[in-house]
Order: sequence, then C-alpha cells, then structure tokens
Amino acid sequence: MLLDWIAYLREGRRAGAKLAQANPKMVEGYQALSAGQNGNGALDARTRELIALAVAVTTRCDTCIAVHAERARKAGVTEAELADAMGTAVALNAGAAYSYAMRTMEAFDQFGAKDAAGTPAS
Repeated sequence: MLLDWIAYLREGRRAGAKLAQANPKMVEGYQALSAGQNGNGALDARTRELIALAVAVTTRCDTCIAVHAERARKAGVTEAELADAMGTAVALNAGAAYSYAMRTMEAFDQFGAKDAAGTPAS
C-alpha cells in the first residue's frame, strides 16, 4: 500500500480544522469557492469528481486525491471510469511536459541569440 488514504483524509480534516481556527476568513473564502463550483448544475457529481481527480493527479495534491476519491465512490464512479480519467490525466501531464520542453528550448535559443549579439547575459 502506498498510503493509508482513509487515515490521511482523517488527519487532513484535523489539520484543516486547525487551519480554520488560525485563519477563519481564508478558510471561509476557500469553502465559498468550493461551494460555488458547478453553479449552473450542468455537470453531474460523477463527472465533477472525475474532473477533480484528474486535476488532483496533474497538480500532485494528495489531500485532493483523498477527498475526491471518497466523493467519487459516493457518487457511484466505477473503477473503469476512474481508469479512463487517470489515463487522460497522465496523457495531459505528459503533454504539458512536452509543451514546457518546447518553451524551454525556445528560451534557451533566445538567450543564445542575445549572447551572440554581444549583449551580456544576466
């Protein structure tokens, strides 16, 4: 087992309560943001949770994974649906790395052109 997700979620909620005591306005704002998502009702709970889990994977948020895995189960998400969503997240993340690799190559080239023009590099 990689992680005891049930215990992780329980401890995360405990830590969240402590943060809420220390900074109640910030936590209230975050809760309002969360409550406001899907305000027009166009997505069902299953779809929202699959999106949340895919985003959690690409942002590497363990707490998000724990919260939304529990919610996905309650919403009736199947393992096959989750596997498809995870495949999309993996493909997108690889795509993001590819995109940022292109940006890095471009930046490297631009700094080389700057150096070739006799402009001192910072």
